[in-house]
This record gives sequence, structure tokens and C-alpha cells, in this order.
Amino acid sequence: MKFTRRQALTSAAALPAAALAGTPTFAAGHSASLPKSRDFMIGDFKVTTLLAGSAKREEPQGIFGMNVDAEEFNAVSEANFLPTDSAQFFFTPTVVNTGSEVILFDTGLNAGGITDALAAAGYAPSDVNTVVLTHMHGDHIGGLSDDSGAETFTNANYVTGRAEYDHWAAAGNERFDGKVKPLAEKMSFLEDGGDVTGGIRAMAAFGHTPGHMTYMLDSGGQQMMLIADLANHYVWSLAYPDWEVRFDADKAAAAASRRKVLGMLAAEKMPMIGYHMPFPGAGFVDTREDGFRYVPVSYQLM
Repeated sequence: MKFTRRQALTSAAALPAAALAGTPTFAAGHSASLPKSRDFMIGDFKVTTLLAGSAKREEPQGIFGMNVDAEEFNAVSEANFLPTDSAQFFFTPTVVNTGSEVILFDTGLNAGGITDALAAAGYAPSDVNTVVLTHMHGDHIGGLSDDSGAETFTNANYVTGRAEYDHWAAAGNERFDGKVKPLAEKMSFLEDGGDVTGGIRAMAAFGHTPGHMTYMLDSGGQQMMLIADLANHYVWSLAYPDWEVRFDADKAAAAASRRKVLGMLAAEKMPMIGYHMPFPGAGFVDTREDGFRYVPVSYQLM
């Protein structure tokens, strides 16, 4: 039996509510649950991304593409099936287990978020030997201590870039002073090219903050880069590296860093993890006209 489109629509409209109960809907304000962790192997390193939080933000052009007109922003968004009235942010610290060390890169918004995500991945805060801070924005240092000021990672030492620490230490920033300064005696500092440990090297990507660092993982002939906040969105920042981002302290330097690092990732076909990429945060970069294209991982790193 064949139905016309009109007959099919009429029949569906006549169905009782119970018959449609299994149909998925996407209600306003509904929040789908997401896994808290995802594992990847890079040589002998077990790399685990942690979803330490996710948040909706209104009016994304107040954050991204601040130097382009609304018509261009809307056209790019539409071409990528993105709404223009809101954006979803992801906060994704990363654990690198080298076999002898457990190294955590960034700590999320708060202690509860990072400890829950670590637990989902099979770790306790006490398992972490080293905490690396890519930069000092609040969503990266928030999990260093709880609301009472108690240190979250009691067995860890701390590593960050020298230029980054010195900038914030002189800035009189309340969040830095509350979260990072109390750990100063356990802190060590890196310059561009310095090693966290064997196979993990700091690479300067200044602009987002004065001392923002990315980190190269190298094990067993395989490489991966942790790009932190080099690009804060897979379209509005990564694909269009010259679009200005409100959170970038030096917008010209941030754009130059994006072009340099993303160009290298595309040329090398190297996997990367971005702190604000859609979870699990891992993907590849390809060239696109005068910009780039983000290709999320599927099964390549299994």
C-alpha cells in the first residue's frame, strides 16, 4: 500500500500520544548526559580526556568573531549547522599516564567537577603526581582546591610556564591569589621547549594569555598535541583563526599562534586535544581555503 505525503502526515497527526512515546524529542533546556572520560593510546602513553563540566553561553558573537559583521558570522554558523543565539562550552582536562607517572593537564572549573571526572576514569586525586597548568584562567585552575581552600591534589607537584606565572603573580588577580599562590612552594617553571618529563614538551603559543603553553606528547613514534585554549571553538575560532575571541588577551598574537600551530598540525596530520572542543575534545586539523577544518576523532586512535 502506498501513501501520499499528505496522507502520511494526516495519519501521523491522528496517532494517539502513546503511539508516539518512543519518538525522540529535543526539548528546550534539555541536557543530554555525556560520558565523563575517553581513553586514547599514544605510543606507550595512555591519554584520557575528562569532561569536568559543560555550560551554555548566550550570544556567541559577543565571544567569537568580534571583528566580523553579523551577516558573515550568521552565514558561517548556518553553513556549519550552528545556532547563533547560544553556544555550548566544554571544559576538558587531560590525564597522561606514562606508566610511571600520572600527569594532569589543567583542573577544570572546580574541585567537584575534576574529582568526579577523574573517578569516572578510574583515578583518585591522590593518584596524580604532577599537575600542569597551561595558563591561569579560572576554568583551568578552579579545581586546584575546594571551597574551603583545601588542596585537591595532595600528592602532586605543579608545573607551569614561567612567563604565565610571573604575569599573574604581578596582576593582583583574586582567583590566582586564592588558587595558585598557595601552591608556589610546590611549583616549578618551564620555558618554551622545556620538558615536563620524558616525551612531554612545552611549546609556547602566547596570545590567549601572556604565557599560554601547548604541550607535545611523543611516545613510541607517535605524537599528539594538547592545544589548551589555542582555539576555543571548532568553527568560530579554529576554522577561522583570524576571528577575534573576547578571552584572548593579545588578539593579534593569539591569531598568529593559531595559524602557526594549526598549520603544523595540518601539515603533520597530527591528532590534537583542545580544552574547549566538543567532548571528547580530540581531533585532527585540515586546511580550508584561508583557514582550517576540524575533523573529530572516530576510531583512529583506538
